[in-house]
Amino acid sequence: MTTHSPQPVRRGRGLTVADAMDPCDYQIADDKTVVQAEDILRGAGVEYLLVRDHDGRCEGLVTRAALRPFLDRPWDGERTAISATSHQRGPFTWPTMGLSLAAIAMRVKHLSVWPVVDEDGYILGVLTADRATRRLTVAPTA
Repeated sequence: MTTHSPQPVRRGRGLTVADAMDPCDYQIADDKTVVQAEDILRGAGVEYLLVRDHDGRCEGLVTRAALRPFLDRPWDGERTAISATSHQRGPFTWPTMGLSLAAIAMRVKHLSVWPVVDEDGYILGVLTADRATRRLTVAPTA
């Protein structure tokens, strides 16, 4: 019988964004309206949506807070496309970027969530500041 010991947790150096990113199940096309985005946010109980363009590439990230001014005026919310809102746009991170560097960039840019894209700009997931910090500070197992 062959047994395998668990892989040690890599700490800090050597970790990449891929080691800490989460999938992002909630996305919206950039031509959808603010009201449609709010419906998804409310229904899913999430604070942000990834925005994709007509080709399916990541265009940015929109939060509830960014939508609030449009929702205060119902006429605007029903007519305004997500692409016309002020939302987080690139550059985005990629899965091979060092996690320590990504965490520093997120602190400098004041980002709590950062889209992760492949070399063609397609969405792979998200990196959250909390997850990056936890992954970088986890103690190695014995």
